Amino acid sequence: MTSSAPSNDKTLSGLAPVLRPDTRILILGSFPGAQSLAAAQYYAHPRNQFWPLVSRLAGEDLVALPYAARLERLLAHRIGLWDVLGACEREGSLDSAIRKPAANDFDRLHTLCPQLETVGFNGQASGKFAPLFADAGYRTVVLPSSSPAHMAMTFEQKLQVWRQLVDAGPDRPSPAQGSLL
Repeated sequence: MTSSAPSNDKTLSGLAPVLRPDTRILILGSFPGAQSLAAAQYYAHPRNQFWPLVSRLAGEDLVALPYAARLERLLAHRIGLWDVLGACEREGSLDSAIRKPAANDFDRLHTLCPQLETVGFNGQASGKFAPLFADAGYRTVVLPSSSPAHMAMTFEQKLQVWRQLVDAGPDRPSPAQGSLL
């Protein structure tokens, strides 16, 4: 699951992972959009539905918090963030415009996050990596994109799929029992 990043002046670099050793759910996007890169914040575009979606999953209004506090609370709920790509070339923010993609190095996830169970992929572009994570022993969920460019589904329809991140599996207690989040 490793790849070396291309090196030239057109190459964009992604954001650092947001992880802790007790992270149980990791949400992977494809690559940060232009506004996210400029702000150095995951999901910074005001119309991106990521923060409202995870707020509903966490049962806490993360949208109302400053960015640093959002990340702290997300980690407190044992949810991490990263992207499948660490670098690429791209004009604008669309995944379809990505050129020369270089994957992040995920080989260390078992060491960095020994309690990681579920990896969610925010959209189809990142979802192409799901088989690699499933082969590594993680439960995987490909999610409808939270991007403002993906409006084929309503917020509630997206949320229904996103709930799979925290829904109990056959061998896992439900979040309502307080063990997952």
